[in-house]
Amino acid sequence: MTTHTTARTPSAILPETPAWRITYAEIAALAQVKRPVPTTWARRHPDFPAPVAHEDGRPLFDARAVVDWLASTGRGNTDPRRLRDELALHTLAAWRTPSLSASVLIGALTSLVCLHQQFDAPVADSRPWPTLLERAADLDPDDRFLLSELRALPDRTGPALARLADELIDAAYNPAEAFDWILQARHRLGSPGPAADGPTPAVVRALAALSGVDTLDEGAVVAVPHACSGDLPAALHDRAAEDSGHVYLAADPDPACVRLVRRRMLVRGVYEFRLDVVEGEELTADEWGYPNLLVCALPYEAAETRDAKAVLDQVAALTDYLDTGATAVVLGPADVLTGPLVRHGDADRLRRSFLKPGLLKAAISLPDGAYAYRPGYRTAVWILARVPEDQRTGRVLLADYSARPLTEPVLEALAEDLAIWRASGWTPDPRHEARNAAIVHGTDLDGSPGAAFTPQHRTLASRHVRTVVERPALIADLERRLGELQERSRADEIRLHARAELRPESQPVRRTSVARLLRARRLRRRPGHRFAPEHLTPEGHYTVLTPEEILGTARIGGRRIDRGILLTAYEHAQFTEPEDLVVTAHPYFGVYVDVEGVSLVAAPARILRVHPDADPPVRPRVLAALLRAAAGEHARTSGAVRASRRIEDLVVPDLSSAEADLYEAVLAEIESRAALLHEQTAALDDLTRVMAAGMTDGTLTIQPLPHTDTH
Repeated sequence: MTTHTTARTPSAILPETPAWRITYAEIAALAQVKRPVPTTWARRHPDFPAPVAHEDGRPLFDARAVVDWLASTGRGNTDPRRLRDELALHTLAAWRTPSLSASVLIGALTSLVCLHQQFDAPVADSRPWPTLLERAADLDPDDRFLLSELRALPDRTGPALARLADELIDAAYNPAEAFDWILQARHRLGSPGPAADGPTPAVVRALAALSGVDTLDEGAVVAVPHACSGDLPAALHDRAAEDSGHVYLAADPDPACVRLVRRRMLVRGVYEFRLDVVEGEELTADEWGYPNLLVCALPYEAAETRDAKAVLDQVAALTDYLDTGATAVVLGPADVLTGPLVRHGDADRLRRSFLKPGLLKAAISLPDGAYAYRPGYRTAVWILARVPEDQRTGRVLLADYSARPLTEPVLEALAEDLAIWRASGWTPDPRHEARNAAIVHGTDLDGSPGAAFTPQHRTLASRHVRTVVERPALIADLERRLGELQERSRADEIRLHARAELRPESQPVRRTSVARLLRARRLRRRPGHRFAPEHLTPEGHYTVLTPEEILGTARIGGRRIDRGILLTAYEHAQFTEPEDLVVTAHPYFGVYVDVEGVSLVAAPARILRVHPDADPPVRPRVLAALLRAAAGEHARTSGAVRASRRIEDLVVPDLSSAEADLYEAVLAEIESRAALLHEQTAALDDLTRVMAAGMTDGTLTIQPLPHTDTH
């Protein structure tokens, strides 16, 4: 009988509540694996912790016992240090009570982390809670960033939360990282707060990279209006050079956000005399001087009430802070910043006014997803810089990433393009061609009222790049290739003679099932492997076959994996062998014969391997064709979760060796003919694509044939 380890007693920091218990789904999120994996662990491993309770039929587990098991066995994809952090963060849910809301809890815990950093010592010591409050009052006599948050805690709750804060800091590299972990856990407590109207972490990091904060001189002034919860100021500080000594200015209308931003920057080691966060929308530039860099994410406003001119007025107000040599990075609605506007309307005239003084240096369209809580809100980024009149180039970089996923590689490529554009003095660098972008004259945009600020046409220089110049030669090669394939077909190099006839009644066919073939060891079954989606790319050393490739909805070889990642993260993965059958039943049945082998199979697909010494032998192409026919008779009905029969239950004819050889030969001929047709189709697709690309960007034209009338 399966035995389990006994759940351990909860830590002293846990209150007397069952909220620290976790479900299978939470274990999967904790270990960064798919949902069915924890269930499989519990079934296969006797030492997996036993449930400590059940709720609505769901088993609940002790979080500490699960983390201990994950750390000791090395299972899952989460770093052991991060597991301990996740365990500490998970206890936050146990503190939520009607008298202690999520916002009060997060405010007090971040204040304790800030206090730890300021004192450079643990806040949970033998001293009573009132003594800690007195020390906090000495640190924050004007109650500007943490005193009220700590006073809001009951005396009996404060010491336990102090221990939790110390434990989080021990699990993190430093107090700043522990602070960020707490803010990332807000959604668990149902209190996203200002994060609901802020960009995603990846976009925040991209804005920091686009800003060029790492190139600023020591002691530069960095400003962030509408700071919200401080994601942008924190990202700019993390991106800046170490010990850069920058001055950070921020503003926000929400008093709670102002206090949070102060704590968040103080915990990063920014001294108070280099930090000024004020309540409202106006920065304190008069006291600190004009900022060298300004980064702002404009507040979200629904499209129904959004006024384009009002948005551009906000941008114009931000440029008032820019002195000569200063830069601003503004994230706002794409329909205003880069989309088409009413010709000669107020908004159109105001937007084009940023071109005449050379303020606008780049306009970048981003796709949906920049705001996690606003999935349909499409955004764009403007880069503005005030340069001396004699250094103005009148050029604007227009980039369109609206059809690109917001992944780290895409955002890094965008940041690299902007870094080169900035370093070259806002002029084109002949050594570098911007990706998904075009550099145009501002006068061209100003002369097209209402036109979108997107790269709609190729620049003159782009007509001479290698890809464009070689298009006519590539088209000629494709035409010759199609002619060769046509000649092969006419020469009848591939003959197809099935020689099929009705089977005599005196020769009935025997039948078998996949399950019987497996039991007789004529077939062997090998599982597929679970690959992280980010590890599968068009480039790589080994082909990965997913259900999409097997079903024909994706091209074979379109997903590959790097050798280094395979050997480090998937050391138990097995390659296919020549003529292995790769099968899947989800979302419906499909089978593919891997003729060459040396591929990897992604679950839920799996491998059926023909035993070389099977008697009678099994022919791979024959079995694949028969399985397709058998599965077609038992396809999944509309609304059903699965097909009426498993792959193992499919019944197929068990052909004799001689008949299987004849059928295999016919299938091989069909495969050769299909390969020829696939080559023709691929060449035609390439020809269509290349010509369409040239006609679209205006670099190709079609000439009439000699002695023909085009009229």
